[in-house]
Amino acid sequence: MEGKTTSRQARDRGAAAQDRQARALGLSTGWNVFSYLIAGMIAYGIIGWLVGRAVHAAILFPLGMLVGLGISVGYIIHRYGRAQGGSGGMGPPGSSPGANTKGADR
Repeated sequence: MEGKTTSRQARDRGAAAQDRQARALGLSTGWNVFSYLIAGMIAYGIIGWLVGRAVHAAILFPLGMLVGLGISVGYIIHRYGRAQGGSGGMGPPGSSPGANTKGADR
């Protein structure tokens, strides 16, 4: 009887470790998406501000920010919105949702 509880506890610990790893991957992906959005708005906002200042057209600053946001959203869809491994899951490039990562280095 004691062997069954030990294997069950080990299985529960393994499931908990997988849950923590999945949560960490999800948080990492979320922060990456957020940073792409902010960086796109800042970069193209600065470009729009510089060009707008040179040609005396203040409207180019907000337009640059919107263009940067649009480009960022397009890149995010391209990078994270593609079907991975044929099952349609989301994740970073090169990963498949059902892949076993423990034996990948063999």
